[in-house]
Amino acid sequence: MPELVLSNFAYWIAQTLGGLLWVYQVIIIISALLSWVSPDPYNPIVRFLRAVTEPVLHQVRRRMPFVYAAGIDFSPLVVIAAIQLAQLVVVQSLFDLARQLRNG
Repeated sequence: MPELVLSNFAYWIAQTLGGLLWVYQVIIIISALLSWVSPDPYNPIVRFLRAVTEPVLHQVRRRMPFVYAAGIDFSPLVVIAAIQLAQLVVVQSLFDLARQLRNG
């Protein structure tokens, strides 16, 4: 019985984390696409997107200065790659753990 509870909890954590990572990835993509068209910086949606993405993108640019080359900012690609890696390693490992606990 405790294995079933732990299995369900691990599954829930994996689902939630996977969903949050997917949503953040979509937000990063939308923010990158909007940067191409120079939207109104006072628009509430643009302000939200910048507030959510810029802290992470700024850290990537600061730690990896080579991501900004020839006037192109590749930091969103680095963040998306990190999200994909987290999906592959962390989320999939949680799903595998939940399966193992269930099959016991």
